Amino acid sequence: MTELIKIFLKSMLVDNVILVQYLALCPFLGMTADTGKATGMGIATSFVILLATAVTYPIYYCLLLPYNLKFLQTLIFILVIASLVQLVEFYLKKSSPALYSSMGVYLALITTNCAVLAVTLNCISKNYSYVESIVYALGSAGGFVLSMVVMSGIRERLRTSDVPAFLKGNASLFVTAALLSLSFMGFKGLIN
Repeated sequence: MTELIKIFLKSMLVDNVILVQYLALCPFLGMTADTGKATGMGIATSFVILLATAVTYPIYYCLLLPYNLKFLQTLIFILVIASLVQLVEFYLKKSSPALYSSMGVYLALITTNCAVLAVTLNCISKNYSYVESIVYALGSAGGFVLSMVVMSGIRERLRTSDVPAFLKGNASLFVTAALLSLSFMGFKGLIN
């Protein structure tokens, strides 16, 4: 049980997909202007990360590996991720049209979100069991949501703060992202 907690915390904080691995920067910078949108995007992406891991793991170990088709891994994983994103889009369109329309093109971009593919590939490369892979995906998804919500909160605070003219706009966005990344690097020594 402690090993699963370790995997969860490590994937959430130490190996954070956005702030440590520098993946999924497009939604991180594009969808964090509003906390509601950032949370919605984080949850939608988290759902896809979790489902993609749950589906691709058995595909890899039950189909690709036994039939020596490992070279199709990336292609098959991307097809699975694209299918799952379509399901998320259909669900959001029916259940929350306002969130669906506010996400715009970023919702479709979950298909090409490198963080989703990276989590599925990391589970395979780290030789995790199925349960460990699901825990890793949950931690990575939690880290994704955490990064999005923290950045959106900081950006909302910056809008009401007195920021020097040379730091307004994208400059403050990139400085904030860099400082957040540095703060997450501080978790490196906590979990081996």
